Amino acid sequence: MPDDLLWRQLKAMPAFRGLLRAVESKFYEGVSLPQPTLDLGCGDGHFASETFGRKLEAGVDPWQLPLKEARHRQAYAILSQANGDHLPFPTSHFASAVSNSVLEHIPDIDSVLVELNRVLQPDATFIFCSPSDYFLEFLSISRFLRRVGLKSLAEKYETWFNFISRHHHRDSPDVWRERLMRAGFAVEKFWYYFSPGAHASLEWGHYLGVPSVVSKVIFGRWILSPTRANLYFTEKLLRKYYEEGKQEKGAYVFFVCKKVA
Repeated sequence: MPDDLLWRQLKAMPAFRGLLRAVESKFYEGVSLPQPTLDLGCGDGHFASETFGRKLEAGVDPWQLPLKEARHRQAYAILSQANGDHLPFPTSHFASAVSNSVLEHIPDIDSVLVELNRVLQPDATFIFCSPSDYFLEFLSISRFLRRVGLKSLAEKYETWFNFISRHHHRDSPDVWRERLMRAGFAVEKFWYYFSPGAHASLEWGHYLGVPSVVSKVIFGRWILSPTRANLYFTEKLLRKYYEEGKQEKGAYVFFVCKKVA
């Protein structure tokens, strides 16, 4: 088992989340992030600590508990507890920003994007990812229910899964492009990722990952035995999805943007 992004994620968190984060981490390898960089919605800092290869200048998150973990990981020079629509930073301070799987959880996303624009320098890079317009369509259980004629039950399942995922946005690139333009950003490029097969592994991982949740609550860590022997079959199962890369259609979408106003 190679000591790559997938393995480093799998040994630290539930498999379904580790796969998704590993795929997203790999996308950052070819993207430049001029300093100083802001991580909007930094959470516990695990993603940044495994992805960027350097300490980011600032991380912000509204929740105190994950920020305590982020301080322990020392992935940021500065950490601040704040909401995205009231960032405690000067105007035109940052040369780049990232927000990894965060914006979909924010109901009033427009005010957050406007505030982010304020703290970024002209031509600053902004990178983020989010569930796409295919997120619900690619769910394996609802796809099966639709095939056997149970459309109403499929819709109820999709509503429930979206609820437990805490998603307020699962938008197409066109919807995001218009929203970003209103906030003063231009989309330079985007791509879909996570095929139906990869998405099914994430979906079923929510159910199979219950023991990891129990471990986290009781012992303070997701994986009790992060050994290669214990995770051998998990890694083998998920490796092909980690390596599949960009997709013509995918359950998630990745954006590289620039501040234009």
